Amino acid sequence: MVDEVTVRKAAETAWTVYRAAHPDIDVQDSRRCLLERYLHRRRGERESDAEELASFGIAYLHQLPEDEC
Repeated sequence: MVDEVTVRKAAETAWTVYRAAHPDIDVQDSRRCLLERYLHRRRGERESDAEELASFGIAYLHQLPEDEC
């Protein structure tokens, strides 16, 4: 199982990459919370490293509907 530090690092990386591609999104946008919850669920599914979790997180953020966040 992946530890909490790895999940936080993955979330920060994914959020930074996502915001670089979407500069109009606020730092405190609700998608950040959704991302963190998603990565916490993913970490329990199988062994992953921070880079793999970050890539899952980026993909997750891109599939979120913009009008629901």
